[in-house]
Amino acid sequence: MKFSVMFSFVAPEGGLLSHRESFAQMAEVLPLAESLGYHGVHITEHHFQEDGWLPNPLLALAMAAGITKRMRLVTNILVSTLYHPVQLLEDLATLDNLSNGRLGLGTAPGYVREEFAGRGLAYEERFQRHEEIIDFLQQAWRNPADIGFEGRFVQVPHLPLQPRPVQAELPIWYGVSGPKMLERAARRGVPVTASPRHTTAELQEHFARYEAAAARFGYVPTERPVIREALVLEDRSEAVRYGGPGTSQLFGLYGKKSASGERALRDDAGALVTEAAPLAFEALASRFLVGDPASAREGVQALIEALHPTELVLRMQMPDVPTEVLARSLRTFAERVMPHFA
Repeated sequence: MKFSVMFSFVAPEGGLLSHRESFAQMAEVLPLAESLGYHGVHITEHHFQEDGWLPNPLLALAMAAGITKRMRLVTNILVSTLYHPVQLLEDLATLDNLSNGRLGLGTAPGYVREEFAGRGLAYEERFQRHEEIIDFLQQAWRNPADIGFEGRFVQVPHLPLQPRPVQAELPIWYGVSGPKMLERAARRGVPVTASPRHTTAELQEHFARYEAAAARFGYVPTERPVIREALVLEDRSEAVRYGGPGTSQLFGLYGKKSASGERALRDDAGALVTEAAPLAFEALASRFLVGDPASAREGVQALIEALHPTELVLRMQMPDVPTEVLARSLRTFAERVMPHFA
């Protein structure tokens, strides 16, 4: 199984790390992660959030392309509906060249209303807009000599794409969990990467629904990435001291949207989150790999038995976790956990 790292650059006002410092943190630890054998680097996206999520994963991946040589570079997830389709196409093709063909596009329609309001887009049209944009990207990528397209949301004259992509096909993942979007992913023939906000039982249900749809369309998925928050140190109490507040901060957006009725989040006991207050680490701990190497090995083994992932994407970069602690976690996980699953 492959192991990758994820960065979200959540930097709340008044926190220990500014955005500038969190970017410097990635620049310092990514070469280490590559040397330790991590497969890829994944970058998330959100906009207009008070706790400071990164709004442009492609720029961060361009930086990552320059300081790594082999790691896969993945947007996980880029909200494609928020972008001008031609600009997105050109940016993806450029990044594919900068990285010598290491790019992967994780994409989703989005679920945060204020992101669409801020871009002047209709929230209610996000699913149709998303599917048409992905149709355009795939068609243009396969035929860069003529990217002409005529649709409801995308109209492009017959023009060439420059630079031409390195990869013959644009690798695509869908970051979705709703029944309709899982079916659309299966129909398109792309893997799905489910949100880390879900419990293992919820993910089992999502993957079962997705695989049933894939079977109807004659598609056999070969990738199953699973995202989990992780901080693994020799001292469990130290891991929880940093990882507890870090995971609570990362789950703040999920809790806020659940409290507003926009997207459900349930705690480990199955109770719906109805208040926007910070969530206690203990209430969600089953979906985190925060602790010592032994507990991390047990957690990974449980995920393998329940979900059969092909890649485990670890979000170790958390708010207010110092670079030295992040580097120790990367090293501890690589040396004390990964070898058991080689």
